[in-house]
Amino acid sequence: MELTPIVGYSYLLERISQTYTEGRIQAVQAVNIHLVETYWQVGRHIVEFEQNGKIRADYGKGLISSLSKDLNLRHGKGFSRSNLIRCRQFYLNYPKSATLSQQLSWSHVVELLKIEDPLERNFYEQQTLLERWSVRELIRQKESALFLRLAASKDKEGILQLSQQGQIVEQPADLLREPYVFEFLKIPEPWKVSENQLETLLCNHLQQFLLELGKGFTFVGRQYRVMLNNTHYKVDLVFYHRILRCFVLIDLKINEVQHYDIGQMNMYLGYFANEENIEGDNPPIGIILSRQKDELLVEYATYQMNSQLFVQKYQLYLPNREELRREIELTLREVEL
Repeated sequence: MELTPIVGYSYLLERISQTYTEGRIQAVQAVNIHLVETYWQVGRHIVEFEQNGKIRADYGKGLISSLSKDLNLRHGKGFSRSNLIRCRQFYLNYPKSATLSQQLSWSHVVELLKIEDPLERNFYEQQTLLERWSVRELIRQKESALFLRLAASKDKEGILQLSQQGQIVEQPADLLREPYVFEFLKIPEPWKVSENQLETLLCNHLQQFLLELGKGFTFVGRQYRVMLNNTHYKVDLVFYHRILRCFVLIDLKINEVQHYDIGQMNMYLGYFANEENIEGDNPPIGIILSRQKDELLVEYATYQMNSQLFVQKYQLYLPNREELRREIELTLREVEL
């Protein structure tokens, strides 16, 4: 007879706790929306004041500094010179409305405004919205030059579409980026790790690894056992992709990929297609990650082979951004000429 009140009280406690938590989340979201809208309005006031010629040109450079000083005296912190510059930049880049205020925090906006190139900025904006990146995740993807890595392998139309829509995963090739960057492992140079050690490190940093792989990946297991004719084989890493509805098999190579590595991955794909897939699953995808690859060898080794098999490069340190940027600019320029 005494259990009912206790059970009822536990239920009440849980309901109040859940309501309070949801309320706090909504309050934070509401504050964020108003904060971003407020900063957009601040930027609008500054720009309109400048455009209406209400201050002589020789005093224009000191406007932000004067505003920062006087607003801080009135309202306290929040009106640093750098923050006012960002407010002004926010309005200039998004003059029609504060469209980001409903979805992104001011910290997100600041990180986006640091990107000078409009195509690149648009991509990170769309990708942040699509994948709901935290500020830390956005910073990491910017530093790893995700847009440049994806855009470097596309034509002009593909680059523009990437900028306008973000990376939409609709087919296996949409998963790919080259090189994959594992700088989050913080392996010092000169690096000396075995394939097994690299695999262990990636699993120990699974959250960052999944972020690098992209949206939709769920981890299934490592050293996944495959048995054929009483012989055991092991796939380094196995994932399932929620959007493409298929297994994704990854093999790691610390040296240049060889033809027999490709044949082995093709065997794994056949096994998973026939032994692991269930109704509704699409054909599995295989990705061999290698430090180096001979493009001609890969072309011949995959001749008339499974189109779901890819060989991609990875590196342990951040890519050369300027080289990637020059490659993209060359693609855009060649089309215009």
